Formats: sequence, structure tokens, C-alpha cells
Amino acid sequence: SWIDSGKFAISSRVIKGKNSNNLVFTKETFNSSPDLYFKVKNKPSKKVSNINLQQSEYLWGTLESIQWMNFSGKHNKGLLVKPNDFDPKKKYPLIVNFYEKSADAIHTYRPPEPLRSQISYSYYASRGYVIFNPDIHYDTGTPGEDAYDAIMSGVQYLLNQGYIDEKNIGIQGHSWGGYQTAYLLTKTNLFKAAESGAPVFNMFSAYGGIRWESGLSRMFQYEHQQSRIGQTPWEAPFKYFDNSPLFKADRITTPVLILHNDKDGAVPWYQGIEMYTALRRLGKKAWLLNYNEEPHWPVKLQNRIDFQIRMSQFFDHYLQQKPMPTWMRNGVPALEKGINQGYEFIKD
Repeated sequence: SWIDSGKFAISSRVIKGKNSNNLVFTKETFNSSPDLYFKVKNKPSKKVSNINLQQSEYLWGTLESIQWMNFSGKHNKGLLVKPNDFDPKKKYPLIVNFYEKSADAIHTYRPPEPLRSQISYSYYASRGYVIFNPDIHYDTGTPGEDAYDAIMSGVQYLLNQGYIDEKNIGIQGHSWGGYQTAYLLTKTNLFKAAESGAPVFNMFSAYGGIRWESGLSRMFQYEHQQSRIGQTPWEAPFKYFDNSPLFKADRITTPVLILHNDKDGAVPWYQGIEMYTALRRLGKKAWLLNYNEEPHWPVKLQNRIDFQIRMSQFFDHYLQQKPMPTWMRNGVPALEKGINQGYEFIKD
């Protein structure tokens, strides 16, 4: 408690002097990198490193905590990232990014790196996006509706503030977040673009699958853990049906970018195939990214960079009216993967 005053995060490993009570630790916030600090008791800490001088040359954005009342009448928390030159009188495109609960990570430093499975907050904020990350609270048996309650009530709260462009809202999530993204698209046409990574699209077939990395049946996850159905398909078939986006895919109007790799050891990649083939059969706009021999998310640096480029081009096209890249218009033939990237823009 005597390390410092203020709002920040410190490293989980605080080093104490061998023969003194002096401390060494790192301290960070959303827009200050985790530099090293030296602390003598009862004196202010002293910054002893400056690892990120280049940050001053870039727009970074700001991050704040927000609260609102969800549709269930309960208080909800979330994170909101705004561009550096934010003007509440202007209208901004919004991207909703989430997993389960992230509000406590308000002071985490987020550099513009090629992440494996989600958008980079500082990168998107620097390019004029507002980013919203709501906490989701779950009851047993209704994971889809629980996500809808928290996310859509939060988006409505932001729309009421007047600075969000209601015609340019996107959503992005991976794994459990990818499933919830797919579910939400069957319930609303508010989103203009969506990225759904490693999603469960059909809870019946996913329940009977294998987590190939560990060899475990996926049944335990639906009966007792994250998927939160709480019963078997024989006990509660309609819960599996109601929470499976596949059976309501005809309601989806939002263009969807799907990421699912063929060595995914957590969510069998046929779930991504079920989503893609269903949407294409229904005449919907959908793209499937598959990085061969990669697991639950891209691990190799070149694949993470490629994924981030394509996701950025996808959202920019729909939410900022940028040109459509060639890969979105024509696809990339299997024989040309890694050779013809298709990043170039099409001139209409």
C-alpha cells in the first residue's frame, strides 16, 4: 500500500532488497509503458528506465471506465477507448471488442502489436475508432442472451451519448467471444461488420467434439464450464438449439470475417466451416481465414501480421468507407496462399 499513490498497475513480481526494504517494480497505465521504478520507504518512487521514447511520436488514445444500467436492471461496467483528439460533438465509428470481463484491466499497457486474436486498441484509436469492451455477467443456460444483455445495453448507452455513428458499428471477438459475436448477429442488424474468431456455431456438434490438443471430450465444457448450458442435450435440447447461431443464421445480415485454423486444439475448426458454409449457402457476405498448421490463433509472426492487416482492411472498408482490397473481392486461391496476398485496393 505504500508503493505509490495514483491510478496505475504494478508488476506482479515486486523485488525487495536483500538487506533493506527498498523495492524495485514496474508501473504502467494504458498510455505509459511498464518502466522500472525504485522505491525507498516514505519517499516517492523514482523512475529508472524510459523504454518507449518513440511513443511520443504517435497518437495513442485514452482509456476510461464507464458504467451503465443493463437490460436486466443491473449495473454494468466496461472500458472505453477514445482517440487522442476526441471531440464529443463529432461522430465516431465504434468497434465492440470483448471476452468475459476486462474492466479490471483498465491500467494495462496496450502497445500496437500484431496480436493473435483481437484488435490492437492503440492502433485502432490512432485511426479514429472508439473501442468499447463491456463486462458480461452470466447465468446458467443463457450464455447468448447474457452477452446480448450486456453488450447491446452498453452500445445503446454509448449511442445515447451522441458521439457514436450508429451506421458504423462493428464487433470483434475470439473463441468464447467469437461464439457470442455469432450469436449476436442472429439477434440484431445494428452491426455493420463483424469478425468472429474460432467460433462455436453449432452447440450440438461442438458438444460431441474433441479438444484435440488435450484429447478431452468437449462435453464437460457445456455441462459445467464456460459454455454454461448446465445440462446435456438430452436433458435440455432447446437450450442447445436456442444458443446455437447455426439454426438462426438466416437472420444474419452483417458481413462477417471468420478466423479459424486447421490445427485448433480448443475449438474444432469444423465449427468455423459450419459458420462459413451456412452463411454462403444463405447468400450472406462471409470470408474465412485459415492459417495452415496454426492452433487456436495465429502464432507465427507473419501470420499474426497478415491477420491484423486483413482485419483492419475489413473494418476500414465497412466502417470508414475505405476501398475493398482484392482478397475480399476475389479471394485468394489455395495455390497462391503466401504468394498473392491480395492486399491491394480495387479501383471501381
